[in-house]
Amino acid sequence: MAENIVLSNSEYKVVGTRPIRHDGTDKVTGRAKYGTDFQTAGMYYGKVLRSPHAHAIIKSIDASKALAMPGVEAVITGQDMPGANKDGASRGTQMASDNLMARSKVLYKGHPVAAVAAVNQHVAEAALAEIKVDYEVLQAVMTVDQARADGAPLLHENLTTTELGERLTVEHLRITGFPEFEPHERGLPSSLKHNRCPVGEGIRRKVDAC
Repeated sequence: MAENIVLSNSEYKVVGTRPIRHDGTDKVTGRAKYGTDFQTAGMYYGKVLRSPHAHAIIKSIDASKALAMPGVEAVITGQDMPGANKDGASRGTQMASDNLMARSKVLYKGHPVAAVAAVNQHVAEAALAEIKVDYEVLQAVMTVDQARADGAPLLHENLTTTELGERLTVEHLRITGFPEFEPHERGLPSSLKHNRCPVGEGIRRKVDAC
């Protein structure tokens, strides 16, 4: 049997003690108040509509019936997100915004596509049911092998990089001397992302040789 090892003989005020948890009684008796327990005058409740599909194009969203319901204050979709839709928005801003709420394409099951603000939770939930989304369902991949297979669907068809001094797609790299990088690859290899070779050298031969 192993002996207890004393790591320190120092005495601390908190470390190694059992301090009283002043909110413990309220929590175990149900008296503690959490964020959802508070109500204020004029407060609205939000609910999010999420995609039932793992991969699909959003062809249209009709929220007119939801907006017409009594008690519904607002309905927003990805087209209302300010960051992604402003002039000159960076690609990073657009992708971050699209992850919060899809504009034209859902990338996973549960991807938010719309949100409702209403006077209470029941009205908000009823309004979600009135939002009609027309999807064009696309092929989804569920395993790594499916994602690596020839002809596997791309999540971001137009995703490019400027690491080598110009906008390059995986297809462009294949045409210009990188036949091992087929169009279905999910992204550029790390050797391309971080290499600092001249653009011409990086295109004509393998970057690792620079």
